[in-house]
Amino acid sequence: MEGLGIILMYAVIIGVMWFFLMRPQKKEQKRLQLMLSEMAVGDAVLTTSGFYGVVIDISEDDVIVEFGNNKNCRIPMQKAAITQVEKPSAE
Repeated sequence: MEGLGIILMYAVIIGVMWFFLMRPQKKEQKRLQLMLSEMAVGDAVLTTSGFYGVVIDISEDDVIVEFGNNKNCRIPMQKAAITQVEKPSAE
């Protein structure tokens, strides 16, 4: 009987650890998916490599981001490379 109690205790501890480790990760994935689905042309974005740019075109899995002020640097990239989106101000 004591062996069953120890196994049950380990199962509960593993379950609690899984809950506290997996829940924040799933929450972050949902937030990221929502952010990417609401992204529109003209939004300012931050890429995973640390570059700021403006979205000029969006397709199903890819975006074209324009970097710099000279309008010459346009780079296509996957949506997964976007970490932050900021809507333009209404001024």
